Amino acid sequence: MKTSRRNFLKQSSLATVGSMLVPSFLKSWELRANSLRQNDKILVIIQLSGGNDGLNTIVPYYNDVYYQSRPSIAISKEKVLKTNDELGFNPAMQKFRELYDEGWVSVINSVGYPNPDRSHFRSMDIWQTGSASDEYLRSGWLGRYLDSTCLADVCQPFEAIEIDDTLSLALKGERVKGLALQNPQKLYQSTQNPIFERLKKANPTEDAHENVAYLYKTIAETASSAEYIYNKSKVQKITTDYPQGRLSKHIKTIAELIISGVQTSVYYVSLSGFDTHIRQNFQQDRLLEEYAGAVHAFVQDMKKHNKMNQVMIMTFSEFGRRVAQNGSNGTDHGTANNLFIINGNLKKAGFYNPAPDLTDLDEGDLKYQIDFRNIYATLIQKWLQADSKAILGKDFQMIDFV
Repeated sequence: MKTSRRNFLKQSSLATVGSMLVPSFLKSWELRANSLRQNDKILVIIQLSGGNDGLNTIVPYYNDVYYQSRPSIAISKEKVLKTNDELGFNPAMQKFRELYDEGWVSVINSVGYPNPDRSHFRSMDIWQTGSASDEYLRSGWLGRYLDSTCLADVCQPFEAIEIDDTLSLALKGERVKGLALQNPQKLYQSTQNPIFERLKKANPTEDAHENVAYLYKTIAETASSAEYIYNKSKVQKITTDYPQGRLSKHIKTIAELIISGVQTSVYYVSLSGFDTHIRQNFQQDRLLEEYAGAVHAFVQDMKKHNKMNQVMIMTFSEFGRRVAQNGSNGTDHGTANNLFIINGNLKKAGFYNPAPDLTDLDEGDLKYQIDFRNIYATLIQKWLQADSKAILGKDFQMIDFV
Protein backbone atom coordinates (compact mmCIF):
# COMPACT_ATOMS: atom_id res chain seq x y z
CA MET A 1 0.00 0.00 0.00
CA LYS A 2 1.27 3.44 -0.85
CA THR A 3 2.30 5.34 2.26
CA SER A 4 0.59 8.70 2.66
CA ARG A 5 2.66 11.83 3.07
CA ARG A 6 1.21 12.32 6.53
CA ASN A 7 2.15 8.84 7.70
CA PHE A 8 5.55 9.02 6.04
CA LEU A 9 6.44 12.21 7.90
CA LYS A 10 4.98 10.90 11.14
CA GLN A 11 7.06 7.72 10.94
CA SER A 12 10.23 9.49 9.85
CA SER A 13 12.82 10.43 12.46
CA LEU A 14 12.88 13.83 10.78
CA ALA A 15 9.22 14.48 11.54
CA THR A 16 10.33 16.37 14.61
CA VAL A 17 13.36 18.56 15.13
CA GLY A 18 14.18 19.04 18.79
CA SER A 19 10.92 19.92 20.49
CA MET A 20 9.18 21.48 17.51
CA LEU A 21 7.01 19.91 14.85
CA VAL A 22 8.33 19.92 11.31
CA PRO A 23 6.03 22.49 9.69
CA SER A 24 5.26 20.62 6.49
CA PHE A 25 2.77 23.28 5.46
CA LEU A 26 5.34 26.02 4.97
CA LYS A 27 6.49 27.55 1.70
CA SER A 28 9.59 29.65 1.41
CA TRP A 29 9.13 33.09 2.90
CA GLU A 30 10.28 34.63 -0.38
CA LEU A 31 6.91 33.61 -1.85
CA ARG A 32 4.94 35.88 0.44
CA ALA A 33 4.28 38.42 -2.31
CA ASN A 34 2.16 35.76 -4.05
CA SER A 35 -0.08 35.11 -1.05
CA LEU A 36 -3.71 36.06 -0.68
CA ARG A 37 -3.59 37.81 2.69
CA GLN A 38 -6.06 40.67 2.58
CA ASN A 39 -4.86 42.94 5.39
CA ASP A 40 -2.40 43.37 8.23
CA LYS A 41 -4.84 42.39 10.99
CA ILE A 42 -3.63 39.97 13.65
CA LEU A 43 -5.75 37.57 15.69
CA VAL A 44 -4.43 36.26 19.01
CA ILE A 45 -6.30 33.32 20.54
CA ILE A 46 -5.89 32.49 24.24
CA GLN A 47 -7.32 29.13 25.27
CA LEU A 48 -8.14 28.51 28.94
CA SER A 49 -7.90 24.74 29.00
CA GLY A 50 -9.89 22.60 31.42
CA GLY A 51 -13.17 24.48 31.49
CA ASN A 52 -12.87 27.82 33.28
CA ASP A 53 -15.67 28.62 35.73
CA GLY A 54 -17.32 31.64 34.13
CA LEU A 55 -19.57 32.42 37.10
CA ASN A 56 -16.57 32.96 39.38
CA THR A 57 -14.80 34.92 36.64
CA ILE A 58 -17.59 37.34 35.77
CA VAL A 59 -19.47 37.31 39.05
CA PRO A 60 -23.27 37.95 39.20
CA TYR A 61 -22.89 39.42 42.67
CA TYR A 62 -26.42 40.85 42.67
CA ASN A 63 -28.00 37.41 42.24
CA ASP A 64 -29.15 35.49 45.31
CA VAL A 65 -29.33 32.26 43.30
CA TYR A 66 -25.58 32.48 42.73
CA TYR A 67 -24.88 32.59 46.47
CA GLN A 68 -27.47 29.92 47.29
CA SER A 69 -25.93 27.61 44.70
CA ARG A 70 -22.39 28.17 45.92
CA PRO A 71 -22.44 28.54 49.71
CA SER A 72 -18.68 28.09 50.18
CA ILE A 73 -17.04 29.03 46.85
CA ALA A 74 -19.02 32.09 45.73
CA ILE A 75 -17.03 35.33 45.56
CA SER A 76 -18.28 37.64 48.32
CA LYS A 77 -19.91 40.89 47.26
CA GLU A 78 -17.29 42.86 49.14
CA LYS A 79 -14.44 41.35 47.10
CA VAL A 80 -15.99 41.53 43.62
CA LEU A 81 -14.45 44.14 41.30
CA LYS A 82 -17.82 45.68 40.43
CA THR A 83 -18.44 47.11 36.98
CA ASN A 84 -22.17 47.79 37.19
CA ASP A 85 -25.15 46.95 39.39
CA GLU A 86 -25.17 43.30 38.33
CA LEU A 87 -21.73 42.04 37.36
CA GLY A 88 -18.10 42.34 38.39
CA PHE A 89 -14.74 40.63 37.96
CA ASN A 90 -13.07 38.05 40.14
CA PRO A 91 -10.77 40.01 42.53
CA ALA A 92 -7.74 38.21 41.06
CA MET A 93 -8.40 40.03 37.77
CA GLN A 94 -7.48 43.56 38.83
CA LYS A 95 -5.14 44.02 35.86
CA PHE A 96 -7.85 42.83 33.49
CA ARG A 97 -10.34 45.16 35.13
CA GLU A 98 -7.98 48.04 34.26
CA LEU A 99 -8.19 47.07 30.58
CA TYR A 100 -11.96 46.89 30.89
CA ASP A 101 -12.10 50.37 32.41
CA GLU A 102 -10.02 51.73 29.52
CA GLY A 103 -12.55 50.40 27.00
CA TRP A 104 -10.38 47.64 25.53
CA VAL A 105 -12.59 44.67 26.54
CA SER A 106 -15.90 43.25 25.37
CA VAL A 107 -17.35 40.48 27.58
CA ILE A 108 -19.70 38.16 25.69
CA ASN A 109 -21.86 36.11 28.07
CA SER A 110 -23.57 32.74 27.61
CA VAL A 111 -21.48 31.53 24.67
CA GLY A 112 -21.91 27.87 23.71
CA TYR A 113 -23.54 25.61 21.15
CA PRO A 114 -26.60 23.34 20.80
CA ASN A 115 -26.54 19.92 22.49
CA PRO A 116 -23.34 20.62 24.42
CA ASP A 117 -20.81 17.92 25.25
CA ARG A 118 -19.24 17.87 28.72
CA SER A 119 -16.17 15.87 27.74
CA HIS A 120 -13.00 17.96 27.69
CA PHE A 121 -11.69 16.26 24.58
CA ARG A 122 -14.89 16.30 22.58
CA SER A 123 -15.90 19.82 23.54
CA MET A 124 -12.41 21.10 22.73
CA ASP A 125 -12.61 19.35 19.35
CA ILE A 126 -15.92 21.09 18.71
CA TRP A 127 -14.47 24.50 19.58
CA GLN A 128 -11.25 23.92 17.66
CA THR A 129 -12.89 22.59 14.50
CA GLY A 130 -15.92 24.87 14.57
CA SER A 131 -18.21 21.86 14.18
CA ALA A 132 -21.67 21.01 15.42
CA SER A 133 -21.86 18.68 18.42
CA ASP A 134 -22.82 15.74 16.16
CA GLU A 135 -20.27 16.55 13.46
CA TYR A 136 -16.70 15.22 13.39
CA LEU A 137 -14.14 17.22 11.40
CA ARG A 138 -10.46 16.49 10.85
CA SER A 139 -9.47 20.11 10.24
CA GLY A 140 -9.52 23.17 12.50
CA TRP A 141 -11.34 26.41 11.82
CA LEU A 142 -8.09 28.36 11.66
CA GLY A 143 -6.48 25.60 9.58
CA ARG A 144 -9.28 25.97 7.04
CA TYR A 145 -8.65 29.71 7.11
CA LEU A 146 -5.06 28.88 6.12
CA ASP A 147 -6.35 26.61 3.37
CA SER A 148 -8.47 29.47 2.06
CA THR A 149 -5.47 31.80 1.79
CA CYS A 150 -3.46 29.38 -0.33
CA LEU A 151 -3.22 29.88 -4.08
CA ALA A 152 -2.32 26.57 -5.73
CA ASP A 153 0.90 25.49 -3.98
CA VAL A 154 1.88 28.99 -2.88
CA CYS A 155 0.96 29.28 0.80
CA GLN A 156 1.54 32.05 3.24
CA PRO A 157 4.54 31.24 5.44
CA PHE A 158 4.20 31.66 9.20
CA GLU A 159 0.53 32.55 8.71
CA ALA A 160 -0.42 30.87 12.00
CA ILE A 161 1.94 30.24 14.92
CA GLU A 162 1.14 28.39 18.13
CA ILE A 163 3.48 29.06 21.04
CA ASP A 164 3.82 25.48 22.19
CA ASP A 165 5.72 22.31 21.32
CA THR A 166 2.72 20.69 19.66
CA LEU A 167 0.15 22.01 17.24
CA SER A 168 -3.52 22.20 18.22
CA LEU A 169 -6.23 20.86 15.93
CA ALA A 170 -7.52 24.42 15.52
CA LEU A 171 -4.51 25.29 13.33
CA LYS A 172 -4.52 22.15 11.18
CA GLY A 173 -6.10 22.53 7.75
CA GLU A 174 -6.69 19.98 5.03
CA ARG A 175 -3.75 21.29 2.99
CA VAL A 176 -2.00 23.79 5.25
CA LYS A 177 -0.97 23.65 8.90
CA GLY A 178 0.23 26.20 11.38
CA LEU A 179 3.65 26.17 13.01
CA ALA A 180 4.28 25.19 16.63
CA LEU A 181 7.31 26.71 18.34
CA GLN A 182 8.28 27.79 21.81
CA ASN A 183 11.41 29.77 21.04
CA PRO A 184 12.47 31.21 17.65
CA GLN A 185 16.16 30.82 18.47
CA LYS A 186 15.80 27.14 19.40
CA LEU A 187 13.73 26.54 16.28
CA TYR A 188 16.50 28.06 14.16
CA GLN A 189 19.29 26.23 15.99
CA SER A 190 17.53 22.90 15.53
CA THR A 191 17.85 23.32 11.75
CA GLN A 192 21.59 24.03 11.88
CA ASN A 193 22.92 20.56 12.71
CA PRO A 194 25.08 18.94 9.98
CA ILE A 195 22.58 16.22 9.08
CA PHE A 196 19.79 18.74 8.61
CA GLU A 197 22.13 20.96 6.56
CA ARG A 198 22.99 18.12 4.17
CA LEU A 199 19.38 17.06 3.78
CA LYS A 200 18.05 20.52 3.10
CA LYS A 201 20.64 21.02 0.33
CA ALA A 202 19.85 17.70 -1.32
CA ASN A 203 18.14 17.79 -4.69
CA PRO A 204 16.26 14.55 -5.35
CA THR A 205 15.90 13.47 -8.95
CA GLU A 206 12.60 13.90 -10.76
CA ASP A 207 11.91 10.17 -10.57
CA ALA A 208 12.42 10.06 -6.81
CA HIS A 209 9.62 8.54 -4.75
CA GLU A 210 6.93 11.13 -4.07
CA ASN A 211 7.38 10.82 -0.32
CA VAL A 212 11.14 11.27 -0.56
CA ALA A 213 10.82 14.39 -2.67
CA TYR A 214 8.17 15.73 -0.34
CA LEU A 215 10.37 15.18 2.72
CA TYR A 216 13.34 16.97 1.16
CA LYS A 217 11.10 19.84 0.18
CA THR A 218 9.70 20.01 3.71
CA ILE A 219 13.19 20.15 5.19
CA ALA A 220 14.22 23.00 2.89
CA GLU A 221 11.08 24.93 3.70
CA THR A 222 11.53 24.35 7.42
CA ALA A 223 15.05 25.77 7.32
CA SER A 224 13.92 28.81 5.33
CA SER A 225 11.05 29.46 7.72
CA ALA A 226 13.18 29.02 10.83
CA GLU A 227 15.79 31.44 9.51
CA TYR A 228 13.17 34.03 8.61
CA ILE A 229 11.43 33.92 12.00
CA TYR A 230 14.73 33.95 13.89
CA ASN A 231 16.14 36.91 11.96
CA LYS A 232 12.92 38.89 12.26
CA SER A 233 12.51 38.14 15.97
CA LYS A 234 15.93 39.66 16.69
CA VAL A 235 14.71 43.04 15.48
CA GLN A 236 12.78 43.97 18.62
CA LYS A 237 13.19 42.72 22.18
CA ILE A 238 10.54 43.61 24.72
CA THR A 239 11.39 45.94 27.61
CA THR A 240 7.95 45.80 29.24
CA ASP A 241 7.96 44.04 32.61
CA TYR A 242 5.92 40.85 32.23
CA PRO A 243 4.87 38.90 35.33
CA GLN A 244 6.21 35.44 36.07
CA GLY A 245 4.50 32.44 34.54
CA ARG A 246 4.38 30.27 31.45
CA LEU A 247 1.57 32.25 29.82
CA SER A 248 3.43 35.53 30.28
CA LYS A 249 6.54 34.01 28.73
CA HIS A 250 4.61 32.80 25.72
CA ILE A 251 2.61 35.99 25.26
CA LYS A 252 5.84 37.98 25.48
CA THR A 253 7.16 35.87 22.60
CA ILE A 254 4.04 36.75 20.59
CA ALA A 255 4.56 40.44 21.37
CA GLU A 256 8.17 40.29 20.15
CA LEU A 257 7.15 38.58 16.91
CA ILE A 258 4.38 41.11 16.25
CA ILE A 259 6.51 44.15 17.01
CA SER A 260 9.39 42.74 14.97
CA GLY A 261 7.14 42.51 11.94
CA VAL A 262 6.85 38.74 11.46
CA GLN A 263 4.11 38.32 8.86
CA THR A 264 1.67 36.21 10.85
CA SER A 265 -2.12 36.53 10.89
CA VAL A 266 -2.92 34.19 13.79
CA TYR A 267 -1.20 33.43 17.08
CA TYR A 268 -2.44 30.74 19.46
CA VAL A 269 -1.50 30.13 23.09
CA SER A 270 -2.98 28.12 25.98
CA LEU A 271 -3.14 28.27 29.76
CA SER A 272 -4.11 24.96 31.37
CA GLY A 273 -5.30 23.93 34.82
CA PHE A 274 -8.93 25.12 34.87
CA ASP A 275 -10.50 21.73 35.63
CA THR A 276 -11.37 22.75 39.18
CA HIS A 277 -13.38 19.86 40.62
CA ILE A 278 -11.85 20.32 44.07
CA ARG A 279 -10.75 23.36 46.10
CA GLN A 280 -11.55 25.63 43.18
CA ASN A 281 -10.98 29.10 44.58
CA PHE A 282 -7.24 28.95 45.15
CA GLN A 283 -6.51 27.25 41.83
CA GLN A 284 -8.76 29.43 39.71
CA ASP A 285 -7.73 32.67 41.39
CA ARG A 286 -4.06 31.89 40.76
CA LEU A 287 -4.71 31.13 37.09
CA LEU A 288 -6.93 34.17 36.56
CA GLU A 289 -4.29 36.41 38.12
CA GLU A 290 -1.68 34.92 35.78
CA TYR A 291 -3.97 35.42 32.80
CA ALA A 292 -4.88 39.00 33.74
CA GLY A 293 -1.27 40.03 34.33
CA ALA A 294 -0.02 38.50 31.09
CA VAL A 295 -2.75 40.07 28.97
CA HIS A 296 -2.31 43.45 30.66
CA ALA A 297 1.43 43.46 29.89
CA PHE A 298 0.78 42.38 26.32
CA VAL A 299 -1.76 45.17 25.76
CA GLN A 300 0.69 47.72 27.18
CA ASP A 301 3.24 46.55 24.62
CA MET A 302 0.75 46.76 21.79
CA LYS A 303 -0.32 50.25 22.88
CA LYS A 304 3.29 51.40 23.14
CA HIS A 305 3.88 50.36 19.53
CA ASN A 306 0.50 51.58 18.22
CA LYS A 307 -0.68 48.05 17.47
CA MET A 308 -3.93 47.81 19.43
CA ASN A 309 -6.10 48.66 16.43
CA GLN A 310 -4.27 45.97 14.45
CA VAL A 311 -4.48 43.21 17.08
CA MET A 312 -7.63 41.39 18.20
CA ILE A 313 -7.45 39.03 21.20
CA MET A 314 -10.05 36.35 21.86
CA THR A 315 -10.08 34.29 25.08
CA PHE A 316 -12.23 31.17 25.39
CA SER A 317 -12.58 27.94 27.34
CA GLU A 318 -14.10 24.68 26.06
CA PHE A 319 -17.03 24.94 28.48
CA GLY A 320 -18.04 26.58 31.74
CA ARG A 321 -18.93 24.85 35.01
CA ARG A 322 -22.22 23.85 36.58
CA VAL A 323 -24.09 26.53 38.51
CA ALA A 324 -24.11 24.62 41.79
CA GLN A 325 -20.87 23.76 43.56
CA ASN A 326 -20.06 20.10 44.19
CA GLY A 327 -19.21 18.40 47.49
CA SER A 328 -15.47 19.07 47.15
CA ASN A 329 -15.58 22.88 47.13
CA GLY A 330 -15.29 22.86 43.37
CA THR A 331 -17.49 22.73 40.30
CA ASP A 332 -18.14 20.08 37.67
CA HIS A 333 -18.26 20.32 33.89
CA GLY A 334 -20.95 22.64 32.59
CA THR A 335 -21.95 24.26 29.32
CA ALA A 336 -22.20 27.92 28.32
CA ASN A 337 -19.50 30.37 29.36
CA ASN A 338 -18.23 33.90 28.94
CA LEU A 339 -15.72 34.87 26.26
CA PHE A 340 -13.48 37.94 26.04
CA ILE A 341 -12.66 40.10 23.03
CA ILE A 342 -9.89 42.71 23.39
CA ASN A 343 -9.09 45.39 20.81
CA GLY A 344 -8.38 49.09 20.54
CA ASN A 345 -11.42 49.90 18.41
CA LEU A 346 -14.34 47.82 19.67
CA LYS A 347 -17.82 48.73 18.50
CA LYS A 348 -19.26 47.61 21.82
CA ALA A 349 -16.88 47.63 24.76
CA GLY A 350 -18.05 46.47 28.18
CA PHE A 351 -20.71 43.76 28.45
CA TYR A 352 -21.95 42.78 25.02
CA ASN A 353 -25.08 41.04 26.30
CA PRO A 354 -26.90 40.44 29.61
CA ALA A 355 -25.74 38.15 32.39
CA PRO A 356 -26.82 34.50 32.18
CA ASP A 357 -30.22 33.64 33.65
CA LEU A 358 -29.60 31.51 36.74
CA THR A 359 -33.30 30.68 37.11
CA ASP A 360 -33.69 29.19 33.64
CA LEU A 361 -31.27 26.26 33.52
CA ASP A 362 -30.91 23.08 31.51
CA GLU A 363 -30.59 20.32 34.10
CA GLY A 364 -28.49 22.57 36.30
CA ASP A 365 -26.46 24.15 33.50
CA LEU A 366 -26.53 27.53 31.85
CA LYS A 367 -28.29 27.81 28.51
CA TYR A 368 -26.25 29.26 25.69
CA GLN A 369 -27.48 32.46 24.06
CA ILE A 370 -24.75 33.02 21.46
CA ASP A 371 -23.31 30.24 19.31
CA PHE A 372 -19.51 30.39 19.37
CA ARG A 373 -19.52 30.04 15.59
CA ASN A 374 -21.22 33.43 15.33
CA ILE A 375 -18.08 34.82 16.92
CA TYR A 376 -15.82 32.78 14.64
CA ALA A 377 -17.73 33.96 11.58
CA THR A 378 -17.36 37.57 12.69
CA LEU A 379 -13.62 37.21 13.23
CA ILE A 380 -13.11 35.41 9.91
CA GLN A 381 -15.26 37.71 7.80
CA LYS A 382 -14.78 41.11 9.38
CA TRP A 383 -11.30 40.83 10.87
CA LEU A 384 -9.33 38.36 8.76
CA GLN A 385 -11.42 39.21 5.68
CA ALA A 386 -11.93 35.67 4.51
CA ASP A 387 -15.04 33.75 3.48
CA SER A 388 -16.64 32.57 6.72
CA LYS A 389 -19.25 30.41 4.99
CA ALA A 390 -16.60 28.50 3.06
CA ILE A 391 -14.52 27.99 6.22
CA LEU A 392 -17.34 27.14 8.66
CA GLY A 393 -19.52 25.27 6.18
CA LYS A 394 -22.63 27.44 6.54
CA ASP A 395 -23.76 30.98 7.18
CA PHE A 396 -23.60 32.17 10.78
CA GLN A 397 -24.94 35.52 11.83
CA MET A 398 -22.28 38.12 12.54
CA ILE A 399 -22.29 39.89 15.88
CA ASP A 400 -21.38 43.52 16.15
CA PHE A 401 -18.22 43.82 18.24
CA VAL A 402 -15.92 44.69 15.32
